[in-house]
Amino acid sequence: MEAHEDTQGSVLEVSHLCKSFAGLKAVDDVSFTVRTGEILGLIGPNGSGKTTLINVVTGLLPATSGTVTVDGEPVAGKKPHRVAHMGIARTFQTIRLFHELTVLENVEVAAVSMGHSRPKAAARARELLDDVGLTGSAEALGSEIPFGHQRKLEIARALATDPKFVFLDEPAAGLNEEESDALNALLTEIPVRYGVGLIVVEHDMRLMMKLCPRLHVLNYGKTITEGTPDEVRANEEVVTAYLGSSV
Repeated sequence: MEAHEDTQGSVLEVSHLCKSFAGLKAVDDVSFTVRTGEILGLIGPNGSGKTTLINVVTGLLPATSGTVTVDGEPVAGKKPHRVAHMGIARTFQTIRLFHELTVLENVEVAAVSMGHSRPKAAARARELLDDVGLTGSAEALGSEIPFGHQRKLEIARALATDPKFVFLDEPAAGLNEEESDALNALLTEIPVRYGVGLIVVEHDMRLMMKLCPRLHVLNYGKTITEGTPDEVRANEEVVTAYLGSSV
C-alpha cells in the first residue's frame, strides 16, 4: 500500500451542519475537521445522528443548513457519485456487496466507476485484496466469504475509488474480539499507507479507544465534546449519556 500523493494535505470540513426531518433535528449544528492521514471517531448512543450525518456528508441526504467542503470546495447538494469523485467514500452498516460477483469483481467495479480501464481496475483490485488479506478469496462470490471478510471487502471497495476520506459506518458490527483486533490493525495502517482520512462510526468502544486519537461525541444530534480517548472518558456528560461506568 502506497500513499497517493494527490490526496496528501487535503481537508474535509463540516461546518454548522444541520439535518431536520419534519421539524426534528437529527443533526444539530455539528462541526468538525479531518485531514488526510488522520482518524476521527464518531461515537454516541443509538439515535444520536451519526449515520444521518454520514448520509448528509456523502450526498444521500440533503443538508437542511450548514456546509461540507473538501479543500474548500462545497460538497453539500451534490449527488453521491459526484461526492465520490470529490474524494469521499463510505461503507454501510448493512453490508452492500454485489453477491453475484466475485470478491475481485466487487472491488474492480468500484475502480471502473472512477474511470479506470478494466486492466488497471483489475490490477488495482488485486493489490487492494492483498492489502486487506483477501487474496485467497478473490475468485469466491461475495456471498460466499465469511462475514468478517465481507467487512474487509467493503473497505477494499471503498479504497478502490481513490478517496481522500473514507467514512466507515460500524465496520466492526458482528465481529468477534479477534476479528475486531484484526480490523484495528488494518484500519490503523490505512491513513498512513493511503494518505486518506478515516472517519469511523462504531459502538465497539474497545476498538474505538485504541484506534482513534480523536473522538467526536454526539447525543440527540448535538456535539457533546471532542477530544482524545482519555479526555472523552473523563467527560461527565459523555459518561452519563453514553459510556456509563464500564469504560
